[in-house]
Amino acid sequence: MMRRRDVITLLGGAAAVWPLAARAQERERMRRVGVLVPAPSDDRIYQARLAAFVQGLQQLGWTDGRNVHIDTRWATSDVRKHAEELIALGPDVVLALTSRAVEPLLQVTRTIPIVFAIVIDPVGAGYVESMARPSGNVTGFSNFEYALGGKWLELLKEIAPRVVRVAVLRDSAVASGPAQFAAIQAVGPSLGIELRPVDMRSADEIERTITAFAGGSNSGLIVTGSTPATIHRKLIIGLAARHRLPAVYYNRYYVTDGGLISYGSDFLDECRRAAGYVDRILRGAKPADLPVQQDSRLELVINLGTARALGLEVPPTLLARADEVIE
Repeated sequence: MMRRRDVITLLGGAAAVWPLAARAQERERMRRVGVLVPAPSDDRIYQARLAAFVQGLQQLGWTDGRNVHIDTRWATSDVRKHAEELIALGPDVVLALTSRAVEPLLQVTRTIPIVFAIVIDPVGAGYVESMARPSGNVTGFSNFEYALGGKWLELLKEIAPRVVRVAVLRDSAVASGPAQFAAIQAVGPSLGIELRPVDMRSADEIERTITAFAGGSNSGLIVTGSTPATIHRKLIIGLAARHRLPAVYYNRYYVTDGGLISYGSDFLDECRRAAGYVDRILRGAKPADLPVQQDSRLELVINLGTARALGLEVPPTLLARADEVIE
């Protein structure tokens, strides 16, 4: 027969175990994370960005199929439809890669948490009220300020001093496209450079416009940050080579693929860091309490082989500043 003291001891022990079991169950409860990628599913750059995010989650204890289910939607057209599909699944939080993913998500929900990555000027675009206090259901990581546009033009003039005409490829479908061009335009007169905006609505438009522009002498290109620029990068790099146009790009992957020079953020690192905010939201944090972070680390990459093919001699001072030089 069990004595009363034994019963009390048993019940006390069970009471101590129940909270532990409840906490363990909470940790292992399957959570749901949505990811909206406005690019083709076979695009290796966006595949690498998604992989960096998933790797970041794994390092924080979240494994797809064990305690989190990651729903990914790749959208080359009708991004709003894919945003609706993701939100209908009832995710705990959604990762939005670039501005082209943020806007349709905000059209669909103002309650489900959204973490963005690779976004320019989220305040000016209206995604958040301020960097320090985002408010609402959105926060994330911003990759650079518009002032960087002026730096791109200065770099182009430094590596190709004879350039006096520059075509600026931009995405006019999002607020950051015209704004990046305006920042470059503000520096143009001081360098004696005539600027021409080029929209990137389609591959045909890009090829037609750059081919016509390249008919003039002493010409160059600046490729501003955008989803279309990433999707059409092979075409843009090929056109620059074919027409012998010195070009400055906003990210290193253009230069590793044959472009001349780039200056910008490490986007893969940004995607890994976005996993940290997703983790905090899954553990109870609110987007409004997580300040938007801006990457202040910028890398300069130069392709010497491309410079030689264009007949350019890279100044030693520019080489000395480079974070990476590709032979």
